[in-house]
Amino acid sequence: MGVLGIEGWKPEWHHDAEALAATHRHMFVRLIGRRLRSSHLLWDVAQRGWFADGPVILDFGLSRLEITHRKFDECAITWDQIDMSVPLDWYEHFDWRSDPHAALRRARGRPLRAVNIIERTTSADWRPRVLHAVELLFEGARLAIYNAMDENGITDVPESDLPVAHWRRVHVA
Repeated sequence: MGVLGIEGWKPEWHHDAEALAATHRHMFVRLIGRRLRSSHLLWDVAQRGWFADGPVILDFGLSRLEITHRKFDECAITWDQIDMSVPLDWYEHFDWRSDPHAALRRARGRPLRAVNIIERTTSADWRPRVLHAVELLFEGARLAIYNAMDENGITDVPESDLPVAHWRRVHVA
């Protein structure tokens, strides 16, 4: 059994934006110009809501991108590891839901222009940078899958509304 009962899913966790970008750059480059076909979230049927600990799946046709966050600043990106037709083995009240989040629906059908890893910068000597989000910039839309303190968060807040200070982008593709 895989993580969260997802058969075959083996996330490798990173807490360094440069390392995460370098590891996955060759795959992200292949997605530039491709349209987001659909997205999937792990859905808690009993609670009638998104189970934010599970991966966010973005289907570009060529590849399915799987992003998840945990702890304070860890992110894992996997590619085509999750077969959503295989029943989840963890709890029987979980299933996959297609395009359930408004930000994901707004990005659907749009071509991908760029991918960045966003870090928060701090004044703490012990941790000057904290891995925060995978940012996908589409034609006419922005999507960020971010660390919401030990689970995933999704936002489409426009770039112009982001704070100017305390953020650093690591360009991926």
